[in-house]
Amino acid sequence: MYTSIIGILVFFPFLAGIACFAVGKKNEAYRDYLADASVILEFVLMLVLFGHFGKLAASQKDVWDCAAAGLKIKEICGFGLSFELDGFRLIYGTVASFMWMMCTILSREYFAHHENRNRFYLFLLLTLGATMGVFLSADLFTTFIFFEIMSFTSYVWVAQEENQGALKAAGTYLAVAVIGGLVMLMGIFLLYHELGTVVIDGLHQAVQSCPDKGILYAAGICLLTGFGAKAGAFPLHIWLPKAHPVAPAPASALLSGILTKTGVYGMLLLSANLFLYDAGWGKLLLGLGVVTMFGGALLAVFSVDLKRTLACSSMSQIGFIMVGIGMQGLLGEENALAVHGTLLHMINHSMIKLVLFLAAGVIFMNTHALNLNDIRGYGRKKPLLKGIFLVGALAIAGIPMFGGYVSKTLLHESIVEFGGGLTMKAVEWIFLFSGGLTVAYMTKLFAAIFVETNESAEVQRRYDRQKKYMNVQSTVALGGSAILLLVWGLFPGSLMDRAAKLGQGFMRLPEFGEKVSYFSLKNLSGAMISIAIGVLVYVFVIRKLLMEKNARGQQRYVNRWPAWWDVEELIYRPVLLGLLPLVSGIVCRVLDSLVDTVVVVLRKTIYRDSPLPHELPEGDMLTCVLGHILNAFQKFGNRTWNRKNPVERDYVHYLAVRSAERKQSNMVIERSMSFALLLLCVGFTLTLFYLILW
Repeated sequence: MYTSIIGILVFFPFLAGIACFAVGKKNEAYRDYLADASVILEFVLMLVLFGHFGKLAASQKDVWDCAAAGLKIKEICGFGLSFELDGFRLIYGTVASFMWMMCTILSREYFAHHENRNRFYLFLLLTLGATMGVFLSADLFTTFIFFEIMSFTSYVWVAQEENQGALKAAGTYLAVAVIGGLVMLMGIFLLYHELGTVVIDGLHQAVQSCPDKGILYAAGICLLTGFGAKAGAFPLHIWLPKAHPVAPAPASALLSGILTKTGVYGMLLLSANLFLYDAGWGKLLLGLGVVTMFGGALLAVFSVDLKRTLACSSMSQIGFIMVGIGMQGLLGEENALAVHGTLLHMINHSMIKLVLFLAAGVIFMNTHALNLNDIRGYGRKKPLLKGIFLVGALAIAGIPMFGGYVSKTLLHESIVEFGGGLTMKAVEWIFLFSGGLTVAYMTKLFAAIFVETNESAEVQRRYDRQKKYMNVQSTVALGGSAILLLVWGLFPGSLMDRAAKLGQGFMRLPEFGEKVSYFSLKNLSGAMISIAIGVLVYVFVIRKLLMEKNARGQQRYVNRWPAWWDVEELIYRPVLLGLLPLVSGIVCRVLDSLVDTVVVVLRKTIYRDSPLPHELPEGDMLTCVLGHILNAFQKFGNRTWNRKNPVERDYVHYLAVRSAERKQSNMVIERSMSFALLLLCVGFTLTLFYLILW
């Protein structure tokens, strides 16, 4: 029974999406009800599994292997598809289904006046099935299949509005996803060739008997490229700040809160199975995490767009999580703090971004604007929306008594526990400073929307008069998410610690470790340092440097980030669309010219042309004989029926020219095919050398 539920969780959303699309062609109201019922059923099924297997997984004495149930579907794509449940998968399956339920419920009001709603609901549910397939996958082949499905179906979310900005952002998102997926597939091939298995539970044991660690690092980096692209990690983060602002708010919440976590899921999978306790791998992820963490926070401070700020914040929080994954490798068997901090910050970030992006969606559907200067003062007299947004802001800023504080404290303490001299001290201060930047940009958002007044007094009066800004369903979705987030943070011992214990087996942590006193003076000091930094940045950077006075002397937000300092426009597009085609063209022309040169040299030396004893002036024997016959026939005609209008054409020359043109066309075709075959042979040769050398 429970094995069947696993299959239903993965494949039911695909069928539900198709059904909603068909129903929506006839009746949009029924489609909305069907979509709501589908995601609610998905969440209920996940709760059933959580209730049954949660206690089982938590009670395992050996949590290194706490798989609760599995499903294998053979004869699909050769390898078959396999799924399983353990503590971590239970948690993230539940989080994902809950977020989908809340976003779908709010989508009814959000899309009330939008076009292409039928299409959105179709791909909303298709992406749910693909995402569940990723989180429940038991082997890398299944992970890859559903990972790629998820990339293509979620592309439609980004392109939903079909304006110029949305289509460009969607193109960037798709390009990063496709390139990342192809590199990931190469890593899976390498791994399967070296280990003979891609079953996740069997990777760690297979690695122990692998003599060549170099190939494992090559495969790991390929897989990290694919997973990092989806997570929004530097330097493949370029899609994230552009896709979130143009996508509908419910889609942005899922892109930020869940789809990025599929990339993090892959990173955890690699770190816990291929590179367990590997210090070199830990340093790689720590370095990438630090850059992603600080870079995202810096971009968020400069941004003056509500959803772009939240998107850059997501990039930064992914960096915090990657720091935790890196510390797992560096701390070795004593990595309980890093394991628990990583898992809890994943959950916190998912829930926080659900609240913040849905709140941003409510603001957008009432103001049709996202620029802070345009939406300034919107929430001054909206206490419910203000309270909901404040819960998310305080949680992500790491304020004590909220969930983000607990997970950031664990991550910070893991850095302190490792020590490591000046380098790790620098990492610690970048961590604290990035936390301070989070406080600063969330303060900026809250102050702009809920404290300050709009530049236009008329606009402010209109905002203040608006009392009904979301319906009952949207209130339930947004308010319920905020309440859950608030309760989650208020009881770290009874809720968060239990979740950490339930999910730690996925990261191969055998014991829970010492219980952390979250509100001790030592742990509070880290949060206080970040809060102090945030206050200073907000007062002296945001208020002084990132604001200017308009013509009427009023302060307004300005984006001082250099327009040319865009990694996509500065590096990726020139390289992929300019330099790469140019270099490829030069290489191909050189190879083509090389073949021609060799042929000419051979013809001038070894195969030098020799004159024929009776060489014809033009054409060949066939054209010459046929030409003379036609010339004689033409001459006879000119003397008889064409006597008044004689025709003068040298058919020997005419047929010789036509024969030469035909031969030239054939030669071009043969050379093109020869060149293609040459490149094919070069590819086969390189592949052969690779197999021999590796």
